[in-house]
Amino acid sequence: MMRIVKPSPTVLAAAALVVSTLALLFTMSGIGSAKDAPVRRPSTPSTKPQPYGILRLGANRKFPAKAIPTVGKAKTASKLGDLAAKDVTTTCPNDTIDLGTWCILSGAQPVDTEDVGKNDYFYATQKCVELGGWLPSAEELIGAADQVKLASTLDDNSTTASTDILPDDGLGDRREMSSTLVTTTAGSSAAGSEGSTAGATGDPGAGESDPIPLPADPAPDSLQYVTVFDNHDKGGFAGSKPVSSPERFRCAFAKKQGQNARED
Repeated sequence: MMRIVKPSPTVLAAAALVVSTLALLFTMSGIGSAKDAPVRRPSTPSTKPQPYGILRLGANRKFPAKAIPTVGKAKTASKLGDLAAKDVTTTCPNDTIDLGTWCILSGAQPVDTEDVGKNDYFYATQKCVELGGWLPSAEELIGAADQVKLASTLDDNSTTASTDILPDDGLGDRREMSSTLVTTTAGSSAAGSEGSTAGATGDPGAGESDPIPLPADPAPDSLQYVTVFDNHDKGGFAGSKPVSSPERFRCAFAKKQGQNARED
């Protein structure tokens, strides 16, 4: 029978010491798996992310926003879904001048041939609304005088104002309509009247008598719109005209969201 001799504790301890010593030597010499590991070079702290680098805080003791990656959902949210910035930016309609929060036609509103001479206050206000805007007030026109070529006098600068330069139909000073209204006489009738229609009766319960039929006066000469002119980019008042009188005008518009369609 073979006899198995067990090593003494002293021998085992010596063997363990030898193995530990060899492992330490392999580790210090870079032999083994350590030689396959990438070399990580120390980098200078920076505000830009770098591999194995040190990211510096900003002056506000926070990481720079551009150093923080944007997750997929946030990228979609920053674009408002499928809309790009140009789709949500407010812009002015074509042929208008951008005045910051609103827009105004760069020139007088064209009047159809069949409507020439009919472009009074009623026509102008309704046309501007039809186009999606409004007839600007005197203060809006005068406030824009240094940016818009308003109608003006013959001696004004034709590059910064709309002046009469064609002698075919005579030469004259120009002005344009505003939505500002004034009255030239006192009393409520100065602002027009709807009259009293035949057949109207008073309220018997209140003891009212039947009204006397009166013709309507929806466009009295006493109700007039204020006109303005460029006045060498300073803006100026050019008197008033009855609301039934024709005059050149231009429309104002609010900015709209999205890009304007290009015109041919």
